[in-house]
Amino acid sequence: MGNTLSLSPSSRLPSATALQMKRVTIYLPNLDGGGAERIMVSVANGIAALGHTVDLVLASATGTYLSEVSDTVNVVDLGKRRVLASLPALTRYLRSNAPDAVLSAINHSNIVALLAHKLAGARCRIVVSERNAPSRSLAGGPVATLMRMLTSKLYPSADAIVCVSQGVQREMEDLLKLPPEKLTTIYNPLEIDRIASFRDAPTDHEWLDQKTAPVIVAVGRLTEQKDYPTLLRAFALLRQDRTAKLIVVGEGEDRTRLETLASELAIAADVEFVGFKQNPFAWMAASDLYVLSSAWEGLPGALLQAMACGARIVSTDCRTGPDEILENGRWGRLVPVGDPGAMAAAMNAALDDVSSPDVRTRAEAFRPEYAIAAYAGILGL
Repeated sequence: MGNTLSLSPSSRLPSATALQMKRVTIYLPNLDGGGAERIMVSVANGIAALGHTVDLVLASATGTYLSEVSDTVNVVDLGKRRVLASLPALTRYLRSNAPDAVLSAINHSNIVALLAHKLAGARCRIVVSERNAPSRSLAGGPVATLMRMLTSKLYPSADAIVCVSQGVQREMEDLLKLPPEKLTTIYNPLEIDRIASFRDAPTDHEWLDQKTAPVIVAVGRLTEQKDYPTLLRAFALLRQDRTAKLIVVGEGEDRTRLETLASELAIAADVEFVGFKQNPFAWMAASDLYVLSSAWEGLPGALLQAMACGARIVSTDCRTGPDEILENGRWGRLVPVGDPGAMAAAMNAALDDVSSPDVRTRAEAFRPEYAIAAYAGILGL
């Protein structure tokens, strides 16, 4: 884990100038178990490995991925539970430490970072990263409407806006009318070597370690975005034709509702929600099929991780991400969003397929050195 610093108004980190290197600030709410947080830890570690000073500034220095932060990265704790409440402390940090570049990720964090940059009178380069399709992530009630308005108003003040897929980039330009010259796509870094070192570990789960039936695995937060109800309904249809098991790796607010649905569909004996796992790669590698059921994505990291583990793939063709990763179905089966029948048919066909493509070959295109070099370039390092 990186060095954790508790920030007070008078705190000042060691000068980067004296060390002949640039200081980069990466700002996030926390390091809870989400894909964006894991990716930004990878970016922080990668930029630090290039020789730059990296401050990973967190509204609250909590979360599962703290242990994955390199010792060469400074973790700065603003000590706030809410992102908006961290605005004054982030403003003070920028005034006191004058980084050469700031990178933020996740929409509400980006808004706060841009406001703090302006309030601090900072002259450094600031880059924001958009992780999800705005057509879904910024749609809905009054809060989403407000965030959409703030995004349209404040994002143009960034020096660059990084999108995690070309689909997200198109939506940022078409839906939010953001300046195209500031938009760019950088695919998320996929830590292939790290995944390889973990994927052969035992899962200590009987269904995977002592198989008596094909096992389907899904990984991701138990939230509306991942649309697990469609996966459960598809699995119920699949079970009418063949014996199989389903394991869902992840935690979230929908867990009770999903467990209830599994019982209502009479598949509870063949479905297990195992919660968050620090090493999901072993579960992916041991599976007979990996399924992504999302209603929307930016660039689904878990799908890439499953491919790095060599898993056969079925994915929804949601608005952004999967079609780019799978190259329109070359590397796995794409099905319509919210269609249990189509998903069940694709799962059935994938389990019978004896000539699945070598998805690890495609995963190589997302090696971390490509993304780190791109982020270094966009940050002006």
